[in-house]
Amino acid sequence: MSPVLAGVLQLLALIAALALAYRPLGDYMARVYSSPRHLRVEKWIYKGIGAHPDTGMRWPAYLRGVLAFSAAGVLFLYLLQRLQGALPGSLGFASIDPDQAFNTAASFVSNTNWQSYAGEQAMGHVVQTGGLAVQNFVSAAVGMAVAVALVRGFARSRTGELGNFWADLVRGTIRILLPISIIGAIILVACGAIQNFSGIHEVGQFLGGHQQWQGGAYASQEVIKEVGTNGGGLANANSAHPFENPNGFTNLFEIFLILLIPTALTRTFGRMVGSLKQGYALLATMGFIWLGFVALMMWTEFHHGGPALQAAGGAMEGKETRFGIGGSSLFAVTTTLTSTGAVDAFHSSLTGFGGGLTMLGMQLGEIAPGGVGSGLYGMLIMAIIAVFLAGLMVGRTPEYLGKKIGTRQIKLAACYILITPALVLCFTAAAMALPTPPHSMLNPGAHGFSEILYAYTSGANNNGSAFAGLSADTPWFNTTIGLAMLLGRFLPMVFVLTLAGSLAEQTPTPATAGTLRTEKPLFTGLLVGSILIITGLTYFPALALGPLAEGLAS
Repeated sequence: MSPVLAGVLQLLALIAALALAYRPLGDYMARVYSSPRHLRVEKWIYKGIGAHPDTGMRWPAYLRGVLAFSAAGVLFLYLLQRLQGALPGSLGFASIDPDQAFNTAASFVSNTNWQSYAGEQAMGHVVQTGGLAVQNFVSAAVGMAVAVALVRGFARSRTGELGNFWADLVRGTIRILLPISIIGAIILVACGAIQNFSGIHEVGQFLGGHQQWQGGAYASQEVIKEVGTNGGGLANANSAHPFENPNGFTNLFEIFLILLIPTALTRTFGRMVGSLKQGYALLATMGFIWLGFVALMMWTEFHHGGPALQAAGGAMEGKETRFGIGGSSLFAVTTTLTSTGAVDAFHSSLTGFGGGLTMLGMQLGEIAPGGVGSGLYGMLIMAIIAVFLAGLMVGRTPEYLGKKIGTRQIKLAACYILITPALVLCFTAAAMALPTPPHSMLNPGAHGFSEILYAYTSGANNNGSAFAGLSADTPWFNTTIGLAMLLGRFLPMVFVLTLAGSLAEQTPTPATAGTLRTEKPLFTGLLVGSILIITGLTYFPALALGPLAEGLAS
């Protein structure tokens, strides 16, 4: 079988699996967030934290819950790392330095999972399972809660209440993420992934020195890092490591896990607003962009540009032979069009245009289908922008799902789409202008610039993947990327929840003959065009200095 055909068959199998899971999971999540009943274990949690799950929250109270919970998570995870050397199960590892502890705490609480350290050489079992793995669950649940709050803003009228943050957080964790993770971990263990709490073992000589392998709860953390679109792994090689991702089947299964909840949430959205066609329109937009990126990535990586590529059947540098170019291309596109950040190949070794595609995928806002929760609310913000543009063209007051998009709503949407590019470009410019940060670049020229641009793009968009080649474990990068991750996660949530509150207060406007039909293919095309044009105008100059220059020169 040719490598190209193998890649196409993997793509078709992935789409079929997602199609089978789309309806049952989407409907189930809609029931989870709409049910008035609480499970017994949920009641125990509410009692333990002092929450009142049936009390409705307006957007300021909902936002305070999000920020307070996340701030407590940053503090707890920071202290856990700083005390690691004194904790049992540390495997002899020392406590983490302050700047790296801050970076890691900000990373995992913001659902970014950027890692400026080698996991198997820095973190013991207690920090990995009691700190990082816990944040993999709850940070994903926070994103889902904010998305559901925005959906309620569209679905409700004449009320400012968006639900209860604590109920949404607990339900997302207990009823959605935990069951999927248990089933997924069993599948990974059956397919060869590692799951234990063993220590460090010396397994022989390697280039004149001793090679060490560290055990750990690889399978369980691998599942939640993918299904929660987190991305941080126990091993420095991440999902390229055979303990985390043993073979071609597990590779495809992990891609399925990454896409599972973000795609199904579009049906949840349609079910909760009372129009499944609206959910299908968002799904079609996400699917069109994702398929386009997959096709371009496979083309540029299979492109035979020289004798070495012809002999290998494509650009195999930095890729695992057990996954091949097709599987690696699928993984690279999926992980950067969502906010996952896991990698099964090193993006620095992709072709110039391939590396540019991974950056562009993040710069779109990671909305195709995006992160768990963040992909849906990001796409809804872009839908509001598209409706506004359509209203300007035909001279009508823009409406979406019966809610008028006025001055306040469009200002909030504009702030949402501007904050992340501002963080990426300002931090990148500062790093290139100052004398010390460029010393961390492994490569000169356009590729070296791409290393820094990719790092801040990954951090501010809460992706977490690394381009490789950049020595990011420095006080400058640990601090600035940490700030980019926190600001890139929580400032957009401020605008999303404020927008949700303003929409929930409105009285729905009845549809007329002049209402823009946002469930039709015409609007889907407008939405795709708006996303690509806005992103292109924002990032094209920076991309021209990095991956485009490298790709044209190769």
